[in-house]
Amino acid sequence: MGKVTLIATAAMGIEALVAREVRSLGYENCQVDNGKVIFEADETAICRTNLWLRTADRVKLKVGEFKATTFDELFEKTKALNWGDYLPENAEFPVVGKSVKSKLFSVSDCQSIVKKAVVEKLSRTYNRTTRFDETGPLFRIEVALLKDIATITIDTSGVGLHKRGYRVGQGEAPLKETLAASLILLTNWKADRPFVDPFCGSGTIPIEAALIGQNIAPGFNREFASDEWEWIGKENWNRAKEEAEDLANYDQPLSISGYDIDHRMINIAKSNADEMGLGDMITFKQMQVKDFTTKEEYGYIVANPPYGERLSEKPLVEKLYQEMGNAFRPLDTWSAYVLTSFPEFEKWYGKEASKKRKLFNGFIRTDYYQYFGKRPPKA
Repeated sequence: MGKVTLIATAAMGIEALVAREVRSLGYENCQVDNGKVIFEADETAICRTNLWLRTADRVKLKVGEFKATTFDELFEKTKALNWGDYLPENAEFPVVGKSVKSKLFSVSDCQSIVKKAVVEKLSRTYNRTTRFDETGPLFRIEVALLKDIATITIDTSGVGLHKRGYRVGQGEAPLKETLAASLILLTNWKADRPFVDPFCGSGTIPIEAALIGQNIAPGFNREFASDEWEWIGKENWNRAKEEAEDLANYDQPLSISGYDIDHRMINIAKSNADEMGLGDMITFKQMQVKDFTTKEEYGYIVANPPYGERLSEKPLVEKLYQEMGNAFRPLDTWSAYVLTSFPEFEKWYGKEASKKRKLFNGFIRTDYYQYFGKRPPKA
């Protein structure tokens, strides 16, 4: 196949993190854009990025990009692409779409035109006069129009990359695994330091920390749409999985704890950690944040507390942030990182953050408050 162009999609605000991950896999030539990172690689990168990217939403294969202001133009330019390089004769190829600030604003029309163009091209490629049965592997095609530029991609991931395969249960507002990993990667935490999540809910942040700490590929426990693509080949997938197995450091000792006020969430968190084979690595315990104390030093706290989105919750949240500040501030060697949409967080916590970063938790605009502890003495 040679070189392919891949697009790793990302939540707003963490594109640079995704780019850092892409580069760490050896794909240096990448371009960062709003909500995505674009890079060139060979087909083995499809396997490796799906297995390893902790912060990306999905990996798409770019088939073509062109200007289209009429339906004729969209049809002809889509038909001109080399669909036979990617789609076998029995491929299942639904088409999804979106359109922003473009003359071709009817998404359903764009989808059916792209579908028709692909069918016509494949009919010529495979010399067919009958319709395709689409019983084979899945190739989900997307036509995305932005300011009259059409980008045509195929989704290589299938289910979004945040679905790691360990979530047996969850609470009512679970944090996406990709965002949890981002929160950890935005700290300087290293696996030999203590790590605490005082509002652990179903355990997502501690589990992601354990995966990072032991260098376990987040996708090792799941399947991807491109597993079944013949032109990538089982051999490339097996090699990528072997590499992930070889690079995992299962012997790395970890000190990771998750606390929550709700004992039911603690039970769910334990089940989720067990599902990932990390049950022995993480300590989960029912506890209120105000009761948190520790004799350990130079640790890290990563917290996603309640935000108090409803007016009635405001007084409770203010009290909670006050208790949090009282519990964390005496730990002067510890670094604390808190994600919340509450505008007066610093006032109630009792201290201004060393640094703030704007992030989105789903559609909620939040700030990531960062409090840096003392640095450990040089060995």
